[in-house]
Amino acid sequence: MNLGLKDRVYVITGATRGLGFATAEQLVADGAKVVLTGRTEDAAQQAASRLGANAAGVAADNADPAAPARLVGTARDRFGRFDGILISVGGPPAGPSESITDEQWQAAFESVFLGAVRLARTAVGALGEGGVIGFVLSASVHEPIPGLTVSNGLRPGLAGFAKTLAGEAGPRGIRVLGLLPARIDTDRVRELDALSGDVEAARARNAAAIPLRRYGTPEEFGRTAAFLLSPAASYLTGVMVPVDGGAGHGF
Repeated sequence: MNLGLKDRVYVITGATRGLGFATAEQLVADGAKVVLTGRTEDAAQQAASRLGANAAGVAADNADPAAPARLVGTARDRFGRFDGILISVGGPPAGPSESITDEQWQAAFESVFLGAVRLARTAVGALGEGGVIGFVLSASVHEPIPGLTVSNGLRPGLAGFAKTLAGEAGPRGIRVLGLLPARIDTDRVRELDALSGDVEAARARNAAAIPLRRYGTPEEFGRTAAFLLSPAASYLTGVMVPVDGGAGHGF
């Protein structure tokens, strides 16, 4: 199936590795162009170089109020247009409620929540009909994940914002949706497994709770995200799509 991605231009935040990079890689492979961000210029440039001439790397902090306009401007300056954005951020600190400080909550809110809202708000003002805004959220949108207090607090709020924005932007032909990854085999998930003290036992236990009996790969997530961002998914908006091997509300 032709996804209709040729020469379309997307901004992918937090895309130097993991789910963001896997999505950028798939978009480029299917003919799109991407501006990807990382925490440092070096990391962003290295990731972009792995994807070739149709990728540009930019250092950007999602919490920076100036970042959204700069990223949209980079897409237009470098590739001549702007068709969509996938808003992905690193996971906030893990831990139970009593261990999370006010400072950690504030920093996570600025980056994970308010930063994402700013990016989406700027994008919706810059996009025309056929544009798309995607949020990389989490299975915690549906059910809290033990030990991930901050994520459990912020991700469901972003899902609500995304659904609200979908209703507001829909009449202009702009789609808004979310992806809900669960056990995808990334560095972040390996770190979470390590919190149990026995990585292999945690992995086996978690895999056993997934109908497909295995963790997903970043490439599988990237293919799903590329489809949802593409014109081939033109009648999907306001939805939260689980990428979880059938685990449903589990993690």
